[in-house]
Amino acid sequence: MAIPISNRQARRIFLERQGLSRPPNRMLGKEGLYELIHDLGFVQVDSIATVERAHHQILFSRNQTYRPEHLSALLEKDRALFEHWTHDASIIPSAFFPYWKHRFARREGHIRENWRKWQGEGFDQAFEETYERIRETGPVMARDVKAEDHKSGGWWNWHPSKTALEFLWHTGKLAISARENFQKVYDLAERVIPSEHFSAEVDHDAFIDWACRGALARLGFASHGEIAAFFDLVTPQEAKAWVEAHRDELEEVSLETVDGKPRASFALAGSLPALLDPPEPPPRIRTLSPFDPLIRDRNRTERLFGFFYRIEIFVPEPKREYGYYVFPLLEADRLVGRIDMKADRKTDVLAVRRLWWEPGVKPSAGRMERLEAELSRIAKFAGVEKVEYGEGWWG
Repeated sequence: MAIPISNRQARRIFLERQGLSRPPNRMLGKEGLYELIHDLGFVQVDSIATVERAHHQILFSRNQTYRPEHLSALLEKDRALFEHWTHDASIIPSAFFPYWKHRFARREGHIRENWRKWQGEGFDQAFEETYERIRETGPVMARDVKAEDHKSGGWWNWHPSKTALEFLWHTGKLAISARENFQKVYDLAERVIPSEHFSAEVDHDAFIDWACRGALARLGFASHGEIAAFFDLVTPQEAKAWVEAHRDELEEVSLETVDGKPRASFALAGSLPALLDPPEPPPRIRTLSPFDPLIRDRNRTERLFGFFYRIEIFVPEPKREYGYYVFPLLEADRLVGRIDMKADRKTDVLAVRRLWWEPGVKPSAGRMERLEAELSRIAKFAGVEKVEYGEGWWG
């Protein structure tokens, strides 16, 4: 008999697993920041800085004492974190590097096969020459390699040397040692990843177990498809086989979705008692990045929160329902609205363009006060002096 989990309980479990139930103003520090990222599993990286870049805002939304310089130190000095790929470019604990070696091996064959279709033979020489150049002369950026005959349309249309950098990074031979104006600086992986993590090896079974168990722990409850999608390291078939092989360690749960329909999932049996007693999240309103892990799985977001969200940066402006880069609003354990805003550093303001509350959410005086307090925090974090509200912003 599956254990029932109410919708509200499911939301709170997921919020706790995603680091959003912790005290948001408790001093974080560098060690606390590493612990937070480790607990989340990874933090997605994105270059768009409408307010702040996604990785910074994801961390700030969980703790307002977060400082970007601590993240830079963990990445570029301590080497406790490295940058690579999950479902997208992400910041990952370096202790996970041995497990990423399996991704590197899987990706290499796939990429080589596709490039032979796109470009024909001859790219291997560019890969070797680029690797040797970095080995002998040190880190490079894409602009440092030959860029003539560059075409737009994807990295398979780049000059071979530029393409080689991405190939060598995706296959674990290079790592990102730093970023300059958000441009990647590539170096040999063994010069970036701490030796104890670079040299460590895990076998295939240990890799599958770690990826599936780690994903389920961070999700709280999940289907085998959600387990596979979390790190994007294993296939749904591998996750399904892992679930079947570990049924004695798993508990079946039945989630109540927002429409009342039950959804079958699994949870780790050993953690279930604590999981079923999640803390109450802070009552404040928080703006989430469009790339926040709470809403990364859009279908899960709809099932648990009844919140339909799609980022519209690639939607032509006349067809956008909301705006180019609109931020979801989290209040306690509910997604209550969305807001269109931009940090204009030339005028030193956080410009609020438009606010939309979800159906049934009333703009009470207390809620508006909580929103204004959050916007003041965001303005300070973005390094602008004040918040300005556009005409008709609340309508």
